[in-house]
Amino acid sequence: MAPVSLTVLGPRDVVGVMDAFRRGLAEHQATINRLNVYPVPDGDTGTNMLLTIEAVVRELDGAPAGGEPDMAQVCRAISHGSLMGARGNSGVILCQILRGLAGSFAEAPKVGVDEVVAGLAGGSAAAREAVLRPAEGTILTVAAEAAEAARHAAGAGDDLDATLDATREAAVRALWRTPELLPVLAQAGVVDAGGAGLVLLYDAFLHVVDDRPLPAELELPERVAAAVAGAQVTPAQLLGAPVAPAGSGAGHGADLRYEVMYFLDAPDEAIPAFREVWAGLGDSIVVVGGEGLWNCHIHTDDVGAAIEAALDAGRPREIRVTDLAEQVEEEQWVRSAEAAGEGGPEPAGSAGVLPAPRTSIVAVATGEGIRRIFRSLGADHIVAGGQSMNPSTAEILEVVESVPGAEVVVLPNNSNIFPVAAQVAEIATKTVRVLATKGIQEGFAALIEFDPEASSEENARVMGEAAERVAAGEVTRAVRASDTAVGPVVPGDWIGLSRTGVVSVATSLADATSQLIERLLEPGREIVTLIEGAGSSAAETRRVTEWLHAEHPELTVELHHGGQPLYPFLVSIE
Repeated sequence: MAPVSLTVLGPRDVVGVMDAFRRGLAEHQATINRLNVYPVPDGDTGTNMLLTIEAVVRELDGAPAGGEPDMAQVCRAISHGSLMGARGNSGVILCQILRGLAGSFAEAPKVGVDEVVAGLAGGSAAAREAVLRPAEGTILTVAAEAAEAARHAAGAGDDLDATLDATREAAVRALWRTPELLPVLAQAGVVDAGGAGLVLLYDAFLHVVDDRPLPAELELPERVAAAVAGAQVTPAQLLGAPVAPAGSGAGHGADLRYEVMYFLDAPDEAIPAFREVWAGLGDSIVVVGGEGLWNCHIHTDDVGAAIEAALDAGRPREIRVTDLAEQVEEEQWVRSAEAAGEGGPEPAGSAGVLPAPRTSIVAVATGEGIRRIFRSLGADHIVAGGQSMNPSTAEILEVVESVPGAEVVVLPNNSNIFPVAAQVAEIATKTVRVLATKGIQEGFAALIEFDPEASSEENARVMGEAAERVAAGEVTRAVRASDTAVGPVVPGDWIGLSRTGVVSVATSLADATSQLIERLLEPGREIVTLIEGAGSSAAETRRVTEWLHAEHPELTVELHHGGQPLYPFLVSIE
């Protein structure tokens, strides 16, 4: 006997839709990533959509247990979870679609056809309004055509099951048409990645309403399905569209270097002016939220100005900066390897691929930005670890044996990790040199001198000399009282640490950082590098950089987002 379709959705059913959507995105995350060529071919659309819905599911899981949940409570969790968890361009747009559904559902104890139609229309409109320069052939097109199909079906008297069926069919038709509307998709031989992910939302509704199984494969044109499955297609189809040159019209951030995201605490009336400032700074701009809290996304070449705009409107927090060019390069490298039929790098000497280096680099680090910088400087592999998370000998050894070089230089970047890395050098089958880098800053400086074609011995010598030339320090918060050479410390104070110990104490992060820099400065130093970590903020960074410009205008200041835990600022002076 076939199951009876639901005519209305209760709160638990809505929770079930969100969970089914999460499972669908998790199942097809890799395929959606492979479709991602727009606005930037960095292969993260599926990941960003999944992270966004996972935040929703976590928020729903945190609701009080017992009894039937309240629809308004469920919708608040969807709205807040999607806002706080939205990642990337696609995740922020998905957030608005989910918030549109939640806004329509919240007032109804049971959700029927009318609420679904209103929610789909509201979500589509909100998503389009949030994007400063909407483009057709994207997730926005799929959402709009699906919402219109739902309206027509409901107007013809269809029940919930039939309305959702019509919605999904229209979404698939719109998805298949996206290359006709967006030339960059046609050039790459794919459909829009965000739109493909959104179709899974309608699949999730039908799974709950009509007990249909979630799709084992995404419904894609045959040629596109073959491309993402790794069949023999053109290099352009596998590598995705090239980054468009400035002014090409491909637009939407394709030629811009950085993705900047943050939460902005600001009054709603300040947002129109904020949007106007951002309109002149970049593209792929999405600003979503309300009632004083906004999730903001932009592709830009001017990270500082993108953050300063927030300071004029309110208070930014949880700032994330991603180098899009490096993401694209990494994604294309992976796609090239897969196109050659390899699970990793192509064998040395393969056409179009450089031979394996004589020496490889293995670095130990934590923090997304820190790892990205290490990779950009030539590290072959990053082992997760740091002050509070020391990797084992076995973990480092496994990586050392797997990197392509016949010889290896290890950068432990922490005094506690150095002895473990030294054990690896004794037992590895390769020639391994371990530099005594005590922090991330020395590791960065050492890598500037790295030559992959030189021996590990020669690299260790020149890289070690470079590391020793760096004056390094970090700022953290005291957890216990103590006496230091620069005065007493109480819990909660900010302390600046050099390689000799505590050299600054202050009640504010910016003051402790400024004092640390002052004590590290010596004649002949020219470059100050600040690496922002957890606990830093745009305002604190600005205070430090303004102090540097005022007190030491002769110095060059470089700023990077590291994302490292425990230390809001890492400092190096060269």
